[in-house]
Amino acid sequence: MKSALRTRSLLRLLAALALAALTVLWPSLAPPASAATSVSTIAAALRENPVYVDPAASGQLSTSDAATLADQIKNADKPLFIAVLPAGYPTQDLFTRLRTATGVTGLYAIRLGDRFDARADSSVLPRAAVHNLVTTVAGEDTRAQLSDFTNSALTNMGGSAPASWGTGSDGNGVPTGALITVGAVLVAGGAGTYALVRRNRRRHAEEQRAAVEKLRVVVDEDITAFGEELDRLDFHPSEKGADDAMRADYERALDAYEQAKALMAAVTKPEEVRGVTQALEEGRFSLAQLAARREGRPLPERRAPCFFDPRHGPSVTDATWTPPSGAPREVPVCAADATRLADGRDPVMREVDTDAGRRPYWDAGPAYGPWAGGYFGGGILPGLLVGTVLGSMMATPSYAADYGSGYGDFGGPGGYEGGDVSGADFDSDDFSGGFGGGDFGGGGDFGGGGDFGGGF
Repeated sequence: MKSALRTRSLLRLLAALALAALTVLWPSLAPPASAATSVSTIAAALRENPVYVDPAASGQLSTSDAATLADQIKNADKPLFIAVLPAGYPTQDLFTRLRTATGVTGLYAIRLGDRFDARADSSVLPRAAVHNLVTTVAGEDTRAQLSDFTNSALTNMGGSAPASWGTGSDGNGVPTGALITVGAVLVAGGAGTYALVRRNRRRHAEEQRAAVEKLRVVVDEDITAFGEELDRLDFHPSEKGADDAMRADYERALDAYEQAKALMAAVTKPEEVRGVTQALEEGRFSLAQLAARREGRPLPERRAPCFFDPRHGPSVTDATWTPPSGAPREVPVCAADATRLADGRDPVMREVDTDAGRRPYWDAGPAYGPWAGGYFGGGILPGLLVGTVLGSMMATPSYAADYGSGYGDFGGPGGYEGGDVSGADFDSDDFSGGFGGGDFGGGGDFGGGGDFGGGF
């Protein structure tokens, strides 16, 4: 009897000790109340749909608004990925990890609590353009911010939507839009339609001729200015101190001058002007190299021309500029304009004739798109022109029809890429840098250490 009592007492003691131990250990053994959704889960969702709203952030964007954004992106056939995440989501290397897990070339935008930022593969949208797009929507609420960003991004970026979204097809690989177009053409036959097409073609040809003549005035001014630069340089291949590198620079500059004149003489369509200004840009850079060699200075970095007037030559730095009624953006500037801006003065802007008088080229109409595109190729133009008259016009489908190029055509041979599956083989520098509502910690420098949480 006493033995049984002792046994029960011992069991009760052991049970009490076990309960005490469990009480102490339970908090560390129990799972967290709300674990963050893994990056791989978000990436898997984005491979199937362009907009992901985390369950913990469902109050930020309604299901219908998310669906509207997703439909807009799919219809545009662009590789834009949007994620809406809760404020406490871990931000360390977030863009890089998401891009790696998704494995698709594109533009990635994240709304995290009340902060917003974006990164892109440079083949889809350059860093400066991403910076400017983010800056223009800083401070807006989630719905307005994502809507405005999407509208601007889709008109600026290049690339195609990933096939996993299943957009624009009837299920057999045939684009639905193409079927509709073919059907419409077949139905709209007859002599009346033919006459209308002929009238439209004549009108279009007349408008293109007028646009070429408008451009010819500006381009001839550029060619003349470049010829004067060659004369002022007063370089002679046989002069004392001249070496083979100097002579090669001078020869390239002369070739560019002659090429620009020949190309302009043959221009019949507005989009052909782009080749002329490309040649002039090449020539001015060769002159800048030659001048540096003669003066014993370091060779200049290959940069875009001065945004305010390409005749100023290659830019030397980027500076913040805010157009009237527009958002601040980083633009390439020459040394003289950089000094003017730093002193609070207006830069020396390239103005052209319009029906309303002399205006800066970016406020002068769509005809100047090809002219600017030749100078600011390689994808830089979209970010520079966001919110300007020219930028708005170039974003319309009619612009591509009338002037032969939209933003995506400025990427050089082959244009922009995007939407392709590339796994982890991409430039991680495109996705590194500081996260936060428009604060890029150095005017668009995305090359930082990948810490998205710094400073917050």
